[in-house]
Amino acid sequence: MSTGHAPDPAAIRARLSHPVVDSDGHWLEFAPAICEYLERVAGRGVVEAFNSRNGRVARDLELTVEQRRDLRRPQQGWWTFPTRNTLDRATAMVPKLLYDRLDELGLDFCILYPTTGLAVPFISNDEVRRAACRAFNMYAAEQFAPYADRLTPAAVVPMNTPDEAIEELERVKALKLKVVVMSSVIKRPIPAAARRSPELARYATWFDMFGLDSEYDYDPVWAKCMELGIAPTFHSSGRGYGLRVSVSNFTYNHIGHFAVSAEAVCKALFLGGVTRRFPKLKMAFLEGGVGWACNLYADLIGHWKKRNSRALAEVDPANLDRARLAELFGRYAAARWNEQLGNWRPEGEGAMPARPGAGRYDDFAACGIERAEDIRDLFCRNFYFGCEADDPMNAWGFNARINPYGAKVKTLFGSDIGHFDVPDMREVLPEARELADDGLITERDFRDFVFTNPVEFWAGMNPDFFKGTRVEKEAATALAGAAS
Repeated sequence: MSTGHAPDPAAIRARLSHPVVDSDGHWLEFAPAICEYLERVAGRGVVEAFNSRNGRVARDLELTVEQRRDLRRPQQGWWTFPTRNTLDRATAMVPKLLYDRLDELGLDFCILYPTTGLAVPFISNDEVRRAACRAFNMYAAEQFAPYADRLTPAAVVPMNTPDEAIEELERVKALKLKVVVMSSVIKRPIPAAARRSPELARYATWFDMFGLDSEYDYDPVWAKCMELGIAPTFHSSGRGYGLRVSVSNFTYNHIGHFAVSAEAVCKALFLGGVTRRFPKLKMAFLEGGVGWACNLYADLIGHWKKRNSRALAEVDPANLDRARLAELFGRYAAARWNEQLGNWRPEGEGAMPARPGAGRYDDFAACGIERAEDIRDLFCRNFYFGCEADDPMNAWGFNARINPYGAKVKTLFGSDIGHFDVPDMREVLPEARELADDGLITERDFRDFVFTNPVEFWAGMNPDFFKGTRVEKEAATALAGAAS
């Protein structure tokens, strides 16, 4: 099925001494088929909710800019899937066609995330949401079962409450699905606003990030993931809220949106102590790249150095030498300032009025950070970051000279095939190779990017993840080497 484009990904793959594992491809659900299935197993209500959720984008696109400005509706994406490249469009829609083309694309094994299915866990009606997730996952399992040696789909897991997440995780395991994508950045009503005006409550919301200040304790969810050997992954949009709400420009809203939602969840999980309480739990944040993660990693270290429980003594109002301050004011300040100094209280300038309890006083208390290197160990051990092939910032993750304490922030190669930013699936592996070919990362780094890190992540919690697959032998060897 060669299209004659160069360089040839199959030739690149032939020169490698290791497989290529794609940790974030996408399949495009064929609407007539999936709606027929959803109605058969879950009822018409689920189909209507599925179509309504995904139809909202189309309805918003019909609005004029003036109407969107009046409603403050952000510009949605349009023309987001391949069309001129009909072969690739069909490849993203038909699992057997993708399976037959994997060698041509230079890919040995591919984890596939849904497209419209990513919205299913955000259906507002509790009963319909849970039924839709269950039915969608059954459909995905059925569609990809014949191709399990080289393809595996991601199941969708709703996270509105820990109970529903645990319930779906158990169903996913029963379906023999190995990958989950969890809904994140959960929108919840602000209680005070809801009490004052129930009609406007849906506009007054906050976002739950699970690990910090959450509505619920999500530790049982992480414990269930450990029990079942399922690594949580997050792939939520950051468009349409915050600072990405242009009513006229999709690109403005799109740039960085996966990164901002991923950072919010990652930061909450870290500061909430999840990596400390679950040291073997591996989590991935997909499609946002690794640049934001490197920045977050460095920022966490910088903040801890200035705001750990000992360092805060430097800014504790109780440690201000009032006599020395008065002396300096007397020598250098205007007379009227001296007159006012006696009534001035530093506690009124952003300082807490009294020492709070230890947990509130130390923003890092839940992490148990004793030294800056602890942040490296907790962050780089548990978190992995999905990177698209053409992102030049991928090199940053491997740059131990820049990342504090010689860290390499874990990258996962993700093709994003099926979506508009991959106009030709044959270009993905060549683009991923460019960093190595240009000397920006080493051959070892490239191997880690497309093989070792993915194996470590997916099989790190489920040693049988690659059993029976095209890469079973090589994955087992890589795991054994990591353990030695």
